[in-house]
Amino acid sequence: MSTRGSYVPLSGRVARATGVTDANGNVTINWPASTFTVPPVVTVAMQGAPGFRTYTVTANSASATTVNVLGAPVVSLLGIQILAAATPASGITVHVHAASP
Repeated sequence: MSTRGSYVPLSGRVARATGVTDANGNVTINWPASTFTVPPVVTVAMQGAPGFRTYTVTANSASATTVNVLGAPVVSLLGIQILAAATPASGITVHVHAASP
């Protein structure tokens, strides 16, 4: 199996933003006007918090990106750790990087 690859530097617009989730676990990042002409390719990272967190990009357009974060506490039952039911995670800091496709 080959391990060869090539690197192509980004030639389009790149932007980043940070937001905090609301009571429903949503955060909307509004991109400045004319930043993107088509929906950007986004990557998401969350700042550490206790428990298990997962996110979904629920909307993505040239003007805004919306991310929903769910959280589940880790529960120990007879020495076995399990995840409790996921609920909207409010107050989570979300970092979004976006690049022109």
